[in-house]
Amino acid sequence: MAGKKSGKFDSSGIEGLAKDKPVVYKIENSKGENIYTGAAKRGRVEERLKEHLPGAQDAIRGGAKVIIQQKTSIAEALKAEARIIKNQQPAQNKKGK
Repeated sequence: MAGKKSGKFDSSGIEGLAKDKPVVYKIENSKGENIYTGAAKRGRVEERLKEHLPGAQDAIRGGAKVIIQQKTSIAEALKAEARIIKNQQPAQNKKGK
């Protein structure tokens, strides 16, 4: 699998993350705690993560690192996202998602 699997949660850290497959991603704070989990379609990974940067439309406060896991389909990514949210209950994911 090509592309980085993690990076700093800023514009330069997000650039170059793997974008050839759908992904589930976690945004962690400086303590390594998962504060937000999401999924992105193939080809939209970088764009979606930039929407979470400070000052953006869906900004996530306190993010320090982003970690991605590539999946074979968006359905698989969405299932993984739901499982992670249920198990880890990230503070900035909206309830009921």
